[in-house]
Amino acid sequence: MKEKKALPYYSNTGVIYNIKKSSDFRRQIKVVFIFNKVIKFLWEMLAYNCPINGLRILFHRWRGVNIGKNVFIGLRCTLDHAYPEYIYLEDNVILTGNIYLIAHSKPSSHFKRKLQSYVAPIIIMKNTFVGVNTTILPGVTIGEGSVISAGSVVFNSVPSNSIVNGNPAVIIRTFK
Repeated sequence: MKEKKALPYYSNTGVIYNIKKSSDFRRQIKVVFIFNKVIKFLWEMLAYNCPINGLRILFHRWRGVNIGKNVFIGLRCTLDHAYPEYIYLEDNVILTGNIYLIAHSKPSSHFKRKLQSYVAPIIIMKNTFVGVNTTILPGVTIGEGSVISAGSVVFNSVPSNSIVNGNPAVIIRTFK
């Protein structure tokens, strides 16, 4: 019969100290991973509901989103829950309200052999405007100076200086 491993005794000094002093390295990694996930979730919820754009930007940066200068992120914008570090917003980008930027695809186990699971960056280049209720899917690059009209679903890259519209989004006009 195996002996149960006795847990070491720690004084009431705090969770972080106890994790650092723990002998089980895997437990430490799991606890730190869960702690980081919870913190990122809190930053995301604050950014999602914050009425002040400067604070929304700050919270998203703390989550790991790469954000340039003079960026506006409207209310109720969801910037990928699981992989925020794969989202790149360059200078002077405007994201109006209720936008979804999804940098990963993880289908349920039912679709395991039918759909691919992957992570790909979303890059929105300088001087781009994204209309309300737009969804941008993994691996999309929005070219510089482009306009994505309201309600569009973008799953292919958009060239610079163009206007796209629809589901799926198609180029309706280009300009200089």
